[in-house]
Amino acid sequence: MSPPRRALIAITSAHAPLYPEGKETGLFITEALHPFNVFRKAGFEVDLVSETGLYQPDWLSQQKEWLSDEDRAVWEDHSSEFRSKLDHLRRSSEINASNYGLFFASAGHASLIDYPDAKGLQDIASEMYSAGAIIAAVCHGGAIFPGIIDSSTGKSIIANRKVTGFTTRGEEEEGVLGTIQSWNRPTIEASAASAGATYVSPAGPWDAFTITDGRIVTGANPASAHVTAEASVKAFASL
Repeated sequence: MSPPRRALIAITSAHAPLYPEGKETGLFITEALHPFNVFRKAGFEVDLVSETGLYQPDWLSQQKEWLSDEDRAVWEDHSSEFRSKLDHLRRSSEINASNYGLFFASAGHASLIDYPDAKGLQDIASEMYSAGAIIAAVCHGGAIFPGIIDSSTGKSIIANRKVTGFTTRGEEEEGVLGTIQSWNRPTIEASAASAGATYVSPAGPWDAFTITDGRIVTGANPASAHVTAEASVKAFASL
Protein backbone atom coordinates (compact mmCIF):
# COMPACT_ATOMS: atom_id res chain seq x y z
CA MET A 1 0.00 0.00 0.00
CA SER A 2 1.34 3.40 -0.97
CA PRO A 3 1.99 6.01 1.74
CA PRO A 4 -0.69 8.71 2.16
CA ARG A 5 -0.73 11.43 -0.50
CA ARG A 6 -0.09 14.04 2.14
CA ALA A 7 3.03 16.16 2.60
CA LEU A 8 4.51 17.64 5.76
CA ILE A 9 6.74 20.68 5.38
CA ALA A 10 9.07 21.31 8.31
CA ILE A 11 9.80 24.92 9.29
CA THR A 12 12.71 26.15 11.41
CA SER A 13 11.76 27.55 14.81
CA ALA A 14 15.08 29.34 15.22
CA HIS A 15 16.14 32.90 14.48
CA ALA A 16 19.39 34.77 15.02
CA PRO A 17 21.31 37.80 13.75
CA LEU A 18 23.05 37.01 10.47
CA TYR A 19 22.81 39.96 8.10
CA PRO A 20 24.09 43.56 8.31
CA GLU A 21 22.64 45.74 11.08
CA GLY A 22 21.64 42.65 13.04
CA LYS A 23 18.93 41.55 10.59
CA GLU A 24 17.91 38.00 11.44
CA THR A 25 17.72 34.68 9.68
CA GLY A 26 14.70 32.43 10.11
CA LEU A 27 12.43 30.65 7.64
CA PHE A 28 13.47 31.41 4.06
CA ILE A 29 9.94 31.99 2.78
CA THR A 30 10.14 30.60 -0.76
CA GLU A 31 11.83 27.42 0.45
CA ALA A 32 8.50 26.54 2.04
CA LEU A 33 6.12 28.40 -0.27
CA HIS A 34 7.38 26.96 -3.56
CA PRO A 35 7.26 23.34 -2.35
CA PHE A 36 3.83 24.02 -0.85
CA ASN A 37 2.59 25.16 -4.27
CA VAL A 38 4.15 22.19 -6.07
CA PHE A 39 2.64 19.68 -3.65
CA ARG A 40 -0.82 21.26 -3.76
CA LYS A 41 -0.74 21.32 -7.57
CA ALA A 42 0.18 17.61 -7.51
CA GLY A 43 -2.88 16.85 -5.41
CA PHE A 44 -1.25 16.50 -1.99
CA GLU A 45 -2.78 17.75 1.21
CA VAL A 46 -0.06 19.81 2.89
CA ASP A 47 0.59 20.67 6.53
CA LEU A 48 3.28 22.86 8.06
CA VAL A 49 5.08 22.07 11.31
CA SER A 50 7.96 23.35 13.41
CA GLU A 51 9.57 21.87 16.48
CA THR A 52 7.95 24.42 18.80
CA GLY A 53 5.01 25.64 16.72
CA LEU A 54 6.77 28.99 16.29
CA TYR A 55 8.74 30.56 13.44
CA GLN A 56 10.18 33.86 12.28
CA PRO A 57 10.71 34.84 8.63
CA ASP A 58 14.23 35.36 7.35
CA TRP A 59 14.95 39.03 6.62
CA LEU A 60 16.68 38.42 3.29
CA SER A 61 13.87 36.18 2.06
CA GLN A 62 11.45 39.11 2.30
CA GLN A 63 13.50 41.36 0.02
CA LYS A 64 12.37 42.03 -3.54
CA GLU A 65 15.19 40.11 -5.21
CA TRP A 66 14.18 36.98 -3.30
CA LEU A 67 10.39 37.35 -3.09
CA SER A 68 8.54 37.97 -6.36
CA ASP A 69 5.39 40.07 -6.48
CA GLU A 70 3.34 36.89 -6.92
CA ASP A 71 4.95 35.21 -3.95
CA ARG A 72 4.71 38.36 -1.84
CA ALA A 73 0.96 38.55 -2.50
CA VAL A 74 0.54 35.05 -1.04
CA TRP A 75 2.91 35.75 1.86
CA GLU A 76 1.12 38.96 2.85
CA ASP A 77 -2.39 37.49 2.47
CA HIS A 78 -3.23 35.97 5.85
CA SER A 79 -6.28 34.31 4.27
CA SER A 80 -4.18 32.39 1.73
CA GLU A 81 -3.86 28.70 2.52
CA PHE A 82 -0.08 28.92 2.89
CA ARG A 83 -0.02 31.94 5.19
CA SER A 84 -2.97 30.72 7.21
CA LYS A 85 -1.15 27.45 7.93
CA LEU A 86 1.96 29.41 8.92
CA ASP A 87 -0.13 31.63 11.18
CA HIS A 88 -1.51 28.49 12.84
CA LEU A 89 1.71 26.49 12.69
CA ARG A 90 1.58 23.10 14.35
CA ARG A 91 4.27 21.83 16.73
CA SER A 92 5.95 18.48 16.18
CA SER A 93 4.21 16.92 19.19
CA GLU A 94 0.85 17.44 17.46
CA ILE A 95 1.78 15.45 14.35
CA ASN A 96 0.89 11.82 13.61
CA ALA A 97 3.63 10.62 11.27
CA SER A 98 1.47 7.83 9.84
CA ASN A 99 -0.74 10.43 8.15
CA TYR A 100 2.00 11.52 5.75
CA GLY A 101 3.89 10.08 2.80
CA LEU A 102 6.29 12.93 2.09
CA PHE A 103 8.46 14.95 4.50
CA PHE A 104 10.12 18.13 3.23
CA ALA A 105 12.56 20.13 5.37
CA SER A 106 12.43 23.75 4.27
CA ALA A 107 15.18 26.00 5.50
CA GLY A 108 16.93 29.29 6.01
CA HIS A 109 20.28 29.54 7.79
CA ALA A 110 18.36 29.30 11.08
CA SER A 111 17.80 25.61 10.33
CA LEU A 112 21.44 25.04 11.20
CA ILE A 113 20.60 26.14 14.74
CA ASP A 114 17.53 24.06 15.62
CA TYR A 115 17.26 21.18 13.14
CA PRO A 116 20.22 19.22 14.57
CA ASP A 117 18.43 19.03 17.93
CA ALA A 118 14.83 18.95 16.68
CA LYS A 119 14.08 15.53 18.13
CA GLY A 120 10.35 15.76 17.44
CA LEU A 121 10.80 16.53 13.74
CA GLN A 122 13.54 13.93 13.45
CA ASP A 123 11.36 11.23 15.00
CA ILE A 124 8.49 12.08 12.64
CA ALA A 125 10.76 11.78 9.61
CA SER A 126 12.35 8.57 10.94
CA GLU A 127 8.94 6.97 11.41
CA MET A 128 7.83 8.11 7.97
CA TYR A 129 10.98 6.75 6.34
CA SER A 130 10.49 3.38 8.05
CA ALA A 131 6.95 3.34 6.62
CA GLY A 132 8.21 3.90 3.08
CA ALA A 133 7.81 7.68 2.72
CA ILE A 134 9.90 10.16 0.74
CA ILE A 135 12.20 12.37 2.84
CA ALA A 136 13.41 15.60 1.25
CA ALA A 137 15.30 18.74 2.21
CA VAL A 138 16.45 21.91 0.50
CA CYS A 139 19.39 24.23 1.16
CA HIS A 140 20.16 24.23 4.91
CA GLY A 141 17.30 21.81 5.60
CA GLY A 142 19.79 18.96 5.37
CA ALA A 143 20.95 19.90 8.87
CA ILE A 144 18.16 17.62 10.11
CA PHE A 145 19.48 14.46 8.42
CA PRO A 146 22.06 13.23 10.95
CA GLY A 147 19.24 12.85 13.48
CA ILE A 148 16.84 11.03 11.13
CA ILE A 149 17.64 7.40 11.82
CA ASP A 150 16.94 4.37 9.64
CA SER A 151 15.49 1.84 12.09
CA SER A 152 16.88 -1.05 10.05
CA THR A 153 20.50 0.13 10.29
CA GLY A 154 20.64 2.43 13.30
CA LYS A 155 22.39 4.99 11.09
CA SER A 156 21.25 8.23 9.47
CA ILE A 157 18.98 7.71 6.50
CA ILE A 158 21.56 9.50 4.32
CA ALA A 159 24.42 7.13 5.23
CA ASN A 160 25.94 5.87 1.95
CA ARG A 161 23.63 8.17 -0.04
CA LYS A 162 24.40 11.07 -2.35
CA VAL A 163 22.98 14.41 -1.19
CA THR A 164 23.31 18.10 -1.90
CA GLY A 165 22.62 21.28 0.02
CA PHE A 166 23.97 24.77 0.45
CA THR A 167 27.68 24.94 -0.33
CA THR A 168 30.41 26.06 2.03
CA ARG A 169 31.59 28.25 -0.83
CA GLY A 170 28.20 29.96 -0.74
CA GLU A 171 28.59 30.61 2.98
CA GLU A 172 31.96 32.21 2.29
CA GLU A 173 30.56 34.34 -0.56
CA GLU A 174 27.79 35.58 1.75
CA GLY A 175 30.33 36.34 4.44
CA VAL A 176 28.46 34.30 7.06
CA LEU A 177 30.74 31.30 7.61
CA GLY A 178 32.23 32.90 10.72
CA THR A 179 28.75 33.45 12.17
CA ILE A 180 27.83 29.80 11.56
CA GLN A 181 31.02 28.75 13.31
CA SER A 182 30.10 31.02 16.25
CA TRP A 183 26.85 29.04 16.52
CA ASN A 184 29.01 25.92 16.88
CA ARG A 185 27.17 24.33 13.98
CA PRO A 186 28.61 22.50 10.96
CA THR A 187 28.04 23.54 7.37
CA ILE A 188 25.76 21.34 5.30
CA GLU A 189 28.78 19.75 3.61
CA ALA A 190 30.29 18.86 6.99
CA SER A 191 26.94 17.69 8.32
CA ALA A 192 26.47 15.34 5.37
CA ALA A 193 29.94 13.90 5.85
CA SER A 194 29.31 13.31 9.55
CA ALA A 195 26.23 11.26 8.65
CA GLY A 196 28.15 9.09 6.20
CA ALA A 197 26.75 10.68 3.04
CA THR A 198 28.52 11.78 -0.13
CA TYR A 199 27.96 15.48 -0.72
CA VAL A 200 27.53 16.53 -4.36
CA SER A 201 27.98 20.22 -5.15
CA PRO A 202 26.00 22.19 -7.73
CA ALA A 203 28.02 23.83 -10.51
CA GLY A 204 27.65 27.13 -8.67
CA PRO A 205 26.35 28.00 -5.18
CA TRP A 206 23.21 29.62 -6.56
CA ASP A 207 22.42 27.21 -9.44
CA ALA A 208 19.18 25.22 -9.25
CA PHE A 209 20.23 21.64 -8.49
CA THR A 210 18.58 18.56 -7.00
CA ILE A 211 19.55 14.94 -6.39
CA THR A 212 17.36 11.90 -5.83
CA ASP A 213 18.96 8.84 -4.24
CA GLY A 214 16.40 6.19 -3.40
CA ARG A 215 13.76 7.81 -1.19
CA ILE A 216 16.03 10.74 -0.29
CA VAL A 217 15.62 13.96 -2.30
CA THR A 218 17.79 17.04 -1.73
CA GLY A 219 18.22 20.50 -3.24
CA ALA A 220 21.07 22.98 -3.08
CA ASN A 221 19.68 26.47 -2.42
CA PRO A 222 16.58 28.73 -2.62
CA ALA A 223 16.55 28.47 -6.42
CA SER A 224 16.26 24.69 -6.03
CA ALA A 225 13.15 24.63 -3.84
CA HIS A 226 10.73 24.24 -6.77
CA VAL A 227 12.69 21.54 -8.63
CA THR A 228 13.41 19.66 -5.41
CA ALA A 229 9.70 19.56 -4.64
CA GLU A 230 8.98 18.36 -8.19
CA ALA A 231 11.61 15.65 -7.80
CA SER A 232 10.00 14.65 -4.51
CA VAL A 233 6.62 14.26 -6.22
CA LYS A 234 8.27 12.16 -8.94
CA ALA A 235 9.94 9.96 -6.33
CA PHE A 236 6.63 9.56 -4.51
CA ALA A 237 4.96 8.49 -7.77
CA SER A 238 7.51 5.69 -8.14
CA LEU A 239 6.78 4.15 -4.73
